[in-house]
Amino acid sequence: MQTGWRVGSLFEIPLFLDPLWFGILAIATVNFGVAYTQWGSVLSWSAGLVMALMLFGSVLLHELGHSLVAQQQGIKVKSITLFFFGGIAAIEEESKTPGGAFQVAIAGPAVSIGLFVILTLLSIALPSGSLVSAMTGDLAKINIVLALFNLIPGLPLDGGQVLKAAVWKVTGDRFKAVHWAARAGLVLGWSAIAAGLAIDFFTGELITGLWIALLGWFGIRNANAYNSVTSLQEILLKLVASDAVSSDFRVIDADQSLRSFADTYLLQTTAPEVYFAASEGRYRGTVSIDDLRAVERSEWENKTLHDILHPLTDVPSVTESTPLVEVINRLETQQLPRIIVLSPADAVAGIIDRGDIVRAVGAKLQKPFSEADIKRIKDDGSFPPSLQLGAIAKSTKS
Repeated sequence: MQTGWRVGSLFEIPLFLDPLWFGILAIATVNFGVAYTQWGSVLSWSAGLVMALMLFGSVLLHELGHSLVAQQQGIKVKSITLFFFGGIAAIEEESKTPGGAFQVAIAGPAVSIGLFVILTLLSIALPSGSLVSAMTGDLAKINIVLALFNLIPGLPLDGGQVLKAAVWKVTGDRFKAVHWAARAGLVLGWSAIAAGLAIDFFTGELITGLWIALLGWFGIRNANAYNSVTSLQEILLKLVASDAVSSDFRVIDADQSLRSFADTYLLQTTAPEVYFAASEGRYRGTVSIDDLRAVERSEWENKTLHDILHPLTDVPSVTESTPLVEVINRLETQQLPRIIVLSPADAVAGIIDRGDIVRAVGAKLQKPFSEADIKRIKDDGSFPPSLQLGAIAKSTKS
């Protein structure tokens, strides 16, 4: 779920501000204001605020670079968020080729380098020693630092995305590429934490050291997230519908009257939600309790389940060999509570709902969910926040 305040949109991409962004805006304003004290207090603090806003303007343009290239590849960009550590573009899915992934990754640093060149030329053209010239020159330096920092080869940085694209190109395996780039990100993250602590200990620069250590922690957290999501994607692509199918349904006689069905099954406390009606040894369709309730009770004696069943050809279904990622995508895009699984002979093999999928994935991860958790997922009809399989499957479909 998107957090923060929406402040508008650019190129149909929603823009958000994380609440912590205001903290770093204040810190940046003070930092720049102190640097410009030679121009007087009013001008220096005004310039400090302008520079802080321009800093995040540069970050926004950097993220727009990624986003617009992704859009050109037909990939949806859900949002751009400015937060404590800079900015992030929420790109919905992976590029389909390593070349496309490289283009998206390099676009941000390319924008920052372009801004550096433009601002440097502008600062040279402005009167030497003026406040505007100093601000323009500083903003140019900020953009080149932003570009070079992001090109460090480790996820979640752009350089990590470039490394991923390169390994993907060489090995032909996108998942292996992500794992390599994530491991590089973990090494960089732990190195940043060690460097931050060393700066604190040997120089006494507590704020600088803490900031570097926080950047390292942020990198580790996100590199681990990349690893986890990629591992889940690999698992989803290895599983098929038959791995998650359940028999939480009942087969009933399609020739029985509606009254008989209601008296026999609906009063049971453990009645399943799904009924399949069959006759002459063949499945005829599904029976919905809502359709039964739509029939006048006076007609229950005269009508049979044939009159209210939904033929299997009209009900969403998949085969036993359908990849589980495709099953999830159908459940999510069509907002289905469950889907029917058919055997090669077009007989009902079972059903799959979100709880069944979580059970299968948990078993594959060797982190099984309790039956109480599975029941809660089935009742809620949504994946748990700790396992957002809908979003992961959507990014895996390519």
